[in-house]
Amino acid sequence: MDIPTLTTPRLVLRAFRAADWDAFSTLNADPTVRDPLGGVLLSREQTWTQIETFLGQWALRGYGMFAVESAGRFIGRVGLLHFIDWPEPELAWTLAASVWGQGLATEAAAEVKRWAFTTLRRDRLVSYIRSGNTRSQRVAAKLGAAQDGKIELRGVLSEIWVHPAPGHGIVT
Repeated sequence: MDIPTLTTPRLVLRAFRAADWDAFSTLNADPTVRDPLGGVLLSREQTWTQIETFLGQWALRGYGMFAVESAGRFIGRVGLLHFIDWPEPELAWTLAASVWGQGLATEAAAEVKRWAFTTLRRDRLVSYIRSGNTRSQRVAAKLGAAQDGKIELRGVLSEIWVHPAPGHGIVT
């Protein structure tokens, strides 16, 4: 499976590489970044397993997570996260705290959303966002998503933010 490369005015969304490991490990060990995701810090080894999982989803599902680059530097991840126990693909994003507040998460997620609706022909996407994660809630709202219920995933209660395909409205 070839993983596409998507570009925006400021970002490159591409396949993960082994060279991303150090920067991604730093991101996954940052309490500021990990707190809104449940607060669990990931080790270097857990980060490597996460990269393997992301790449495996591309092979098994035909979609997955992209590494995000800004000015040639790894700054995070964005894409479609679809674990085996997730009811549907999640439009998900996590960027390094050093780039927060610049609109990069919205820019990256908007490009993945566009790609998913045009290339994969999805009717909708969802984002599972923990209550209290106001930054991600704002990103979802800027992307045109609306909060529509709650779901428990792996023992964690999250809000369901629905991103309808253009012309579809909110589909529940």
